[in-house]
Amino acid sequence: MGAARGLADHPVDDAKAQQVRRLIRQDFDRALEGRHAIALPTSPTPAFRLGEKIDDPLQMYLSDVFTVGPSLAGLPSVSVPAGQAQGLPVGLQLTGRAWDDATIYRIAAAVELTNERTSR
Repeated sequence: MGAARGLADHPVDDAKAQQVRRLIRQDFDRALEGRHAIALPTSPTPAFRLGEKIDDPLQMYLSDVFTVGPSLAGLPSVSVPAGQAQGLPVGLQLTGRAWDDATIYRIAAAVELTNERTSR
C-alpha cells in the first residue's frame, strides 16, 4: 500500500505531507487574492538542447521548480509558448485559483493569440 502512495509509508509521514500541501495552498491563495492568475516562467532557465543535461539530473530536476508548487496545491496551471531565448523555446506558466480552470484557459488563449499576432 505504501508504494502506491509514494514515499509516505507511515501515517505520520502522510499527515505531514498533507500539512505541507495545505501550507503551499494557503501561500498560493494569499498570492492570488484579488488576482485572476499568477504568471511565472515555466522554467527558471531557457530550454536546454536535447540530451544537453542528460548527465546532470539535478539541473533537469531544477528546471521543473516552478511547476511543482501549483501541482502540489491542486491549482489549475498551464504553460504556453512565450517566445524564444537563444533560439530555444521559453514557456509562460499561468496558475489560477482553485476550481477556476476556465479563467486560466481564457488567459492562456489570449497569450497564444497575442504571440501568434506578434510573431508574424
